[in-house]
Amino acid sequence: MSGYGKKDADLRSQDDLEKQSEKPIAADSSGGADWGRRTTVTLALTVLTSSQGLLIAMSKANNIKYEYSYTSANCTVEFVKCIISFVALTKVWQHQGVTDDNRLQTSWDELKVFPIPAAIYLIKNLLQYVIFLYVDPPSYQILKNLNIISTAILYRLFLKKHLTPVQWSAIALLALGCTIAQMTNASEKVLSAPVIGILLAVLMAFLSGAAGVYTEMIMKKRPQRNVNVQNIYLYVFGIFFNVIAIFIYDRDAVAEKGFFHGYSPIVFVMILNHALSGIAVSMVMKFADNIVKVYSTSVAMILTTLVSIPLFGFQLTLPFVLGTAVVSIAVFLHYQSKAK
Repeated sequence: MSGYGKKDADLRSQDDLEKQSEKPIAADSSGGADWGRRTTVTLALTVLTSSQGLLIAMSKANNIKYEYSYTSANCTVEFVKCIISFVALTKVWQHQGVTDDNRLQTSWDELKVFPIPAAIYLIKNLLQYVIFLYVDPPSYQILKNLNIISTAILYRLFLKKHLTPVQWSAIALLALGCTIAQMTNASEKVLSAPVIGILLAVLMAFLSGAAGVYTEMIMKKRPQRNVNVQNIYLYVFGIFFNVIAIFIYDRDAVAEKGFFHGYSPIVFVMILNHALSGIAVSMVMKFADNIVKVYSTSVAMILTTLVSIPLFGFQLTLPFVLGTAVVSIAVFLHYQSKAK
């Protein structure tokens, strides 16, 4: 080989080495960006969820009853989510232009999967009001923790995601910790709750898990698709189904008193909170997964109780302290097992 040929070969080899060395750096940068995005949406979901229960309680007139229509409030939430998503999408258009991945124009093959989670979410939201006809609030809070287990099972079955034995144990501890933390002197009534109340709670837990898992599945079916576009599809169907619910359940009341009857400033804040929480959930489904959502909402339950201490005079109890400790251990075990 001539001197020039050898020199050219060395230069090419050096270029190849430089290109190879650049790939891990790009991957690490992308991985860091993904981690930051997942962390942001998870923290947002935790904070927003932790204030949901407080706002619902504060929206009662004289802490006795709701003056507004449940169905109209739920429909307004869907509408606000749709507006926020559309505004976010216009920002994307301004910075990136309109592409195949962020245009609203679509085909029926892509659109036909969105009515299913929209309908499931509607049924689940209305079902929780029916459950209160058969069980008291403390029993409801205990039974609601069934959705932790149902979400994990459906996550494994339908998304084919593997969970290690340690992660399964952590999920079981999470459900146990949440249950212990919510126990009061009246919690023993859950053992004597009507069978239909328990069955409805199991059904709602299944619907909650199914809605979350199905939403994650369609969000990740086309990963490059802009999340705001997917949200708009979901929320438009949500508005449609909620209008049907209003027509069936609250048609006369809304027609007589008006759609926004009973809406106080705190109700509007509650609606905005629910809207942002819903968007945060979809972001978690897109960039993280249902297991992250389960842990976020469980931690939010602990935060809600802590915030209730100065706001509502809530007294710390031994079950709450013990339950919080168990939840903390569950969170540690889950993320420690993922790090290995």
